[in-house]
Amino acid sequence: MPGPGIHGEQRQWPAVSGGCNTIAATTTRTGLRVEAMLDTGSYPTGISITRDQLKALPITPHDRHGRWNYSIAPTGAAAPVPGADDSAAARRQTLTMLADPRLTGMTAGELRELHARLAPAQAARAEQHRYVLRGGRRVATTGRSRALLGDQDEVLITVLYLRQVCPQKVLCDLLGINPVTIGQAIKATRQLLDELKITITPTVVRYFTRAQDLRDWLDGVTDVPATMTSPQQQALTDPHLTGLEREALHQLLEELIVPYAAAIERRRHRQRGGNRRPGTRGGVFRQKITDGDRILATLLHRRRVCTLDALAELFGVSRSTLWNAIRDVQPILDDRRIDIATSPHRYVTAREALDAVRDGTDNHQVVS
Repeated sequence: MPGPGIHGEQRQWPAVSGGCNTIAATTTRTGLRVEAMLDTGSYPTGISITRDQLKALPITPHDRHGRWNYSIAPTGAAAPVPGADDSAAARRQTLTMLADPRLTGMTAGELRELHARLAPAQAARAEQHRYVLRGGRRVATTGRSRALLGDQDEVLITVLYLRQVCPQKVLCDLLGINPVTIGQAIKATRQLLDELKITITPTVVRYFTRAQDLRDWLDGVTDVPATMTSPQQQALTDPHLTGLEREALHQLLEELIVPYAAAIERRRHRQRGGNRRPGTRGGVFRQKITDGDRILATLLHRRRVCTLDALAELFGVSRSTLWNAIRDVQPILDDRRIDIATSPHRYVTAREALDAVRDGTDNHQVVS
């Protein structure tokens, strides 16, 4: 029996040492002898293998169904596996990076205050969960276990997710934690936020779909305050299409994002007939289009830059999804009496719009 398996029993069974001795005394008529020893190491669950680690493995696919049938050669000393302490240190460094106010929308003090408000409820929830797992009251054990994410870490990643900084997959890649662990942390923390009526406003700074893009942005490698990430999507913020310089566009998006989020939540509250009822995933769903993108799409639609079909293609969503988003945003623009000038040219296809941006067509009026 492998050590980690025995360790897992140790956390729930105080007499594991006696069980280990019993296993070691096992014999069979044919002469099988068993050796067993107690492994007191710490083995946190929920760890995920990063893409770089997976690519570094010497995997040779077989000729037949190589995706499922393959051989893994010994890595040798050239590719050491990072220890638990090294992984924990790297994870702590990443969490410190993610606490950047540009991502959280909060100062370090405000983030600590938020955690302080949630801490009692988090502790009560954790104790209730452990009680259910134990099937009763706490018992003394000698086992050592270490959680991958602390309570404050769970608050941080939930804030980032609700602010629509990045999808859960990016958080998994950055922290080396599997999607189940990340999803459960966000689900539980979001429920606490709902119970305390704490709202996290989405950001329009940028939506990162790759871990490296987020790192580069924080390191100053890229500093465009766009709401998109791919070259095609960044083209949608070009002044030739929006009629606004990027800085002015960013300020307008920041102005509209809060009232838009509030209006959507009021509408959903009416539809639900009360507070949010977590579904099978605790209200944690992947958005087809971010709030910042919805506002940008509405601005482009109001300018009559291109047809609705072309606009849907540019944003990578269906026509109905985009139209629903536009209908949600338009009342916000009307309430604030924001006048959107009509574009001097209307593109029929998405390709025409992108070509105009790429070629630097100057037959569009740009408003500073």
